[in-house]
Amino acid sequence: MNIWLICALSLSGISAAGLVWAFASAFSQSTHEATSLYESEISRSLEAMFLFIPAKKLIDLCFMVSATTFFVIMLPFCRTDPSWAIPVGLLIATGIASAAFLLPKCLIRYLKARRLERFNLQLLEVLPMLSNALRAGFSINQAFESVAESADNPMKQEVNLLLQQMRVGISFSEALAAFDQRVGSEDLTLICTAIDIARKSGGNLTEIFDTIADTIRARLRIYQHVKSLTAQGRLQGLIIGAMPFLLAIGMLIFKPALMMPFVCSLVGCGTLLAVVALVISGGLIIRKIVTIDV
Repeated sequence: MNIWLICALSLSGISAAGLVWAFASAFSQSTHEATSLYESEISRSLEAMFLFIPAKKLIDLCFMVSATTFFVIMLPFCRTDPSWAIPVGLLIATGIASAAFLLPKCLIRYLKARRLERFNLQLLEVLPMLSNALRAGFSINQAFESVAESADNPMKQEVNLLLQQMRVGISFSEALAAFDQRVGSEDLTLICTAIDIARKSGGNLTEIFDTIADTIRARLRIYQHVKSLTAQGRLQGLIIGAMPFLLAIGMLIFKPALMMPFVCSLVGCGTLLAVVALVISGGLIIRKIVTIDV
């Protein structure tokens, strides 16, 4: 009887070990694939901004920041009394560590938006340069070469890439379409469409460039006016959203004996999660209200 019991326990142990191994292998493979996809996405975004930073090092830094955040958040919950402390701590620490892992993506998105805004401002300088070059008898290719010589980044980087693509045999229309798709600017789309139509059907590009420059300048003036009018709403949303967290940090520093029982209680954890959810929802609503397309 003991032999059969030992055999049954051995088979059960082997089966459990096999299931754990299969689950660990599947989890490791899916994690590796997701990390590779995330790394390639970050690499493409950095290359589009001409920032030649190894994406793998950035991912490794993300893992370090996430792991540090996880262990710091778990410190108050590493206790057996009450029994729910460790599960709740794992849930909260995992959520915050996941958010910390996505910080580089948010930073890249912010840098892309700033780069695009600067590019759109440079268009107001580039359009008169193109128009004057065409009036002087230059071709459209020579006009872009003059822009590449005198413009600053990011305009210089993008125009140089446009010229390099034409030098290796890509047609002007295809290089211009790639230029438009790569930058993602509505103003540049208007310019590229005008150039393409003028090359196919004829037209005075100098007058078209002057008209587009006036349109962009008027829209930029309206955008700046709207931005100044909505600045108060954005600042209010930022202050109101940061106030609960600043207050909690201040209380933890100056009154830890009062705050630690609250933070380490089930009601306190639920309240903090509700505050985070409400602050994020309010921030998204305020952002939707003050974001006005011009």
